[in-house]
Amino acid sequence: MGWPDGRSAAVVFTIDDVFPGRSTDAYEAGGDLGAGVLGHLERLLDRHPQLHATLFATADWREISPVPSRRILRHVPSVHERGFRARLLPKGTMALDGHPAFISFLRSLPRTDVQLHGLHHVHRGPRVPVEFQEQDRSTCTRMLGEALAIFDRAGLPRPTGMTPPGWNAPDPLLAAMAEVGLGWVASARDIRTPITPGARANMSGQTDVSLTQPDLVGGLVHLPTNFQATSPIERAFAILDGGGLLSIKAHAVKNALGFIALDGLDGVYGNLLDLLFRELDRRYGESLWWTSMERIATSRAAREAGAPPAS
Repeated sequence: MGWPDGRSAAVVFTIDDVFPGRSTDAYEAGGDLGAGVLGHLERLLDRHPQLHATLFATADWREISPVPSRRILRHVPSVHERGFRARLLPKGTMALDGHPAFISFLRSLPRTDVQLHGLHHVHRGPRVPVEFQEQDRSTCTRMLGEALAIFDRAGLPRPTGMTPPGWNAPDPLLAAMAEVGLGWVASARDIRTPITPGARANMSGQTDVSLTQPDLVGGLVHLPTNFQATSPIERAFAILDGGGLLSIKAHAVKNALGFIALDGLDGVYGNLLDLLFRELDRRYGESLWWTSMERIATSRAAREAGAPPAS
């Protein structure tokens, strides 16, 4: 991809599972504002003025446990696959439009945009967090419409793209995204495949899409995730030296009822990112385009249309 202004490569930083949960709830996902995970983001934005952040927020988070917790339902055939296998928050408990202080804090963050991460982040059956599985296009369209309406009522800018929970983006969802006006999707996470010219994602979510470049999937611009807390810094160098997109992932929730996210944005990961960003700036300087997923997608769409890359 031709990066704008003669830049040789690009860097994006994203955080999944952002919602108003506080440390007094099942887990904190931003609701403690500067005293919680968003405080770590504030510090990174303050220390690295070139950094942009993309937050993927769930419109009305209902998940309590990311794994089945109602174990007795495993023995009820009619419920095993069709019932909710974990307890849920009541609808509306974590809806973005019911938490104005949280929304105000999000809007105060510099160089930060908020994109979509599903409606409820839950699904019936054993794969609890993977929200979009077998739904048809019309159901997906309705769910996305409900999520976007919550963003509108909350006073947030309307999202232009989404990373689906669990990175799972079946064809009906991709079609529904285009129908409601979303232009890009981030649905391939691969932190294992070696970085080589033409490397393809082959881990979570979409496979056989570019691991280091924007791509096209179902009529949408597709953006990969290829780096996280457990990745060696040499992986970042390999992506950038090859002219690629270094897409760094974090999660807002570190500990979900004992399920530990290795890329949860806590003090340790925050310090690691601080060192990473400083080293990238020292090593590559002005040759890097530090930007957001939205701007990457806009630039790729412009290229497809034959226009010069957007800066």
